Amino acid sequence: GRPMANARHYSLRSLFRNMPNALLARFFQERMGLLPDVDFAVLPETHPDALFTAWEGLPEVTRQKVDAECQEIFTLSSNKGILAIIDEAEWQMRANLQAFDTFKENLAGLPNHFHRAMTTYLDHHECWKGATYFHHADTLPYWRKRKNLGHYPAAVDNASLDQLAEKIGDYFHRTEGRGKNCVVECLRRNGLDYYFAFPEDYSRHGIEWVKGKFGRRPHNPAFEIVFVYSPLNGTLDLNYRGNPK
Repeated sequence: GRPMANARHYSLRSLFRNMPNALLARFFQERMGLLPDVDFAVLPETHPDALFTAWEGLPEVTRQKVDAECQEIFTLSSNKGILAIIDEAEWQMRANLQAFDTFKENLAGLPNHFHRAMTTYLDHHECWKGATYFHHADTLPYWRKRKNLGHYPAAVDNASLDQLAEKIGDYFHRTEGRGKNCVVECLRRNGLDYYFAFPEDYSRHGIEWVKGKFGRRPHNPAFEIVFVYSPLNGTLDLNYRGNPK
C-alpha cells in the first residue's frame, strides 16, 4: 500500500485501547471474519490484553493484511482525518443532501475520533478510499503553485486519465529510466480536482521480516505526484519529491 504521513505514532495497542469493544467486534468478526472465539462483550473497555493475545495467535500473513487496515483507521482517527471523511462523504452523497446532513450529525454525535473513523470504515466504506487520499494530500509539505492557467473544467474521463498516466510514465522513463508503468486516479473535493499519479519507481530490495526470517526481498514500488487544480482560480498545485524541473 501507499505510505501515509501521520504525526502521531501508530501502535495497534493504542488503537485497541481507544476503540469501543462493540466496534472492534464488528471489525474483526463481521468485516474480517476473524477471532470468532473472542467474547468482546465481556472484555473490559480500554484493557485489550486478551484481544492482543488472540491477535498474536493469528497467522502472520493475516496480521499483516489487517494491520494495514488498522493503520489507516488510526490515521483517520484525527481532526484532519475526520475533515477528509466529511469532504469525501459530501461528494459521495451529493445526490442526497439530506443523507449527507444526517451523516454529519451522526458523526458529530459519536464520542471520539476513533469511534468516528471506525464507524465510517464499517458503515460508509465508499467514503474510505477518497478520505485516505485527501488526508494524505493534506499532510504533504512543499507544494508548488502555478497560476494563470485559465478557468477550464478539468478532464476527468478515463481516456484523459490514461493519457496523463502515459505521458507521465513516458517522461520519467525517458529522463530517469523509471516510471514505465503509471496509473492516475482523480477525485473531486470542494470545487478542486485532485489527481494522484503513481509511476513505477526503480526496483529495489527491501529489508524485512518474512515468516519469522530476516532477509531481503525485491520490490517494484511506486512513487507519487499529486496535482490539485482549481478551475475557479485557474491555479495548479503540484507536489513531487524530486527534481524541480
